[in-house]
Amino acid sequence: MYNSIRPGEVWLDTSGKPIQAHGFSVFYNEREKLWYWYGENKEFTKRGGTTWTHGIRYYTSADLYNWEDRGLMIPPSGDLHDPLHPTYCMDRPHILYCKKTGKYVAWLKIMGGLVSQFMMILTADRLEGPYTTVRRVYHPLDMDSGDFTLCADEETGKAYIFFERPHFQLICATLTEDYTACTGEYSVHYDGLKPPYTREAPTFFTHGGRKYLFTSGTTGYFPNPSEVAVADSWHGPYTVLGDPCPSDNSQTTWHAQVSSVFKVPGKRDLYIALADRWLPEAMDIPYDSYRRAFEAAFDPEADPSDALKYPMPSVTYRTQIADYVWLPLRFEGDMAFIDWKDEWRVEDYD
Repeated sequence: MYNSIRPGEVWLDTSGKPIQAHGFSVFYNEREKLWYWYGENKEFTKRGGTTWTHGIRYYTSADLYNWEDRGLMIPPSGDLHDPLHPTYCMDRPHILYCKKTGKYVAWLKIMGGLVSQFMMILTADRLEGPYTTVRRVYHPLDMDSGDFTLCADEETGKAYIFFERPHFQLICATLTEDYTACTGEYSVHYDGLKPPYTREAPTFFTHGGRKYLFTSGTTGYFPNPSEVAVADSWHGPYTVLGDPCPSDNSQTTWHAQVSSVFKVPGKRDLYIALADRWLPEAMDIPYDSYRRAFEAAFDPEADPSDALKYPMPSVTYRTQIADYVWLPLRFEGDMAFIDWKDEWRVEDYD
């Protein structure tokens, strides 16, 4: 039994197995007084193997510390042509509840097959499923789409998607009333950047009536500095405030990538940043080594010899052993900070 959160340590479920729910979000069910943690199931993902993600697994908890494995809310498909087949690169599930339709709406980022990066959209009557495919291949605004997040306005019920247009823009698009498509209204942010500075992994939350975005740079599974930006409206403009982790000398967001942020109900101002530490075995690799490698690889005006000067670090990707970093946010004026804590408790916050 756990009675605290210990960022970066291996987190076991109530049966003693490592939690497998990456690129994840947490949802609170007020009626059941239960937390739901759902994300990518990487238990069968191995270097050189053919499985990228084996469905979407979910866990439940009454205290945010101890999580029971409830199985797959969206299982993989056996159809080689289905985007849910494990050989497709399916990432970052995000789910919204649509009050107008009474449906839970899941969007999944998909790479692979004969089409470029796209979204798959499913709906269900219950958060835990079963889910029915609504749009098998969907290009929001007829654009390729990478990392993304979904969010809804609690007052108006309108919903939005923020997605990376690989790898040079971040798009905010308004969703239809049933949350299963885009209306055509959109705005462009972080335009014209190249990796490693392109913004991906957008994470949205509101605080003090203002709209916040956390984003990461683009360095594959290697971590990099996050940025926090703020606006007064959904479509912005967003003002970049800087790195939310200024005390992190490694410039890697504590060797992690933020996936989502949620406010804990019943707490006055407790927001938790949820992050994946994708490469726990590579924390000794300095950020500058692969930052320069990405600059050389993606800058068309770079000297070709730079690719030899700054080679990409060699590392074995084993996402099935990725850890989780949960840290509370601290606010000073408009700025949101993510401070490191070896151990902390929800009960320590008002």
